[in-house]
Amino acid sequence: MEVLYFAWVRERIGLPRETVTTEAATVADLVAELSAREDRYALAFSDLSVLRVALDQDLSDFSAPLDGVREVAFFPPMTGG
Repeated sequence: MEVLYFAWVRERIGLPRETVTTEAATVADLVAELSAREDRYALAFSDLSVLRVALDQDLSDFSAPLDGVREVAFFPPMTGG
């Protein structure tokens, strides 16, 4: 699946996107796999309360299943202005 990173998440990880092969069942499982890779991922995912996730461009939550998902995007909450 494609994993996309936006804003400060992208800055911390150092990539705008990557293709990931995973056995993760949920978004939280994917976050755990990514966090275990390197410190930069662990830092980016250290506080999930300041992150949002979209699955195939639909807002979702970290307990959502990944079965059939093609794209996961992580980003900070958006503010209006």
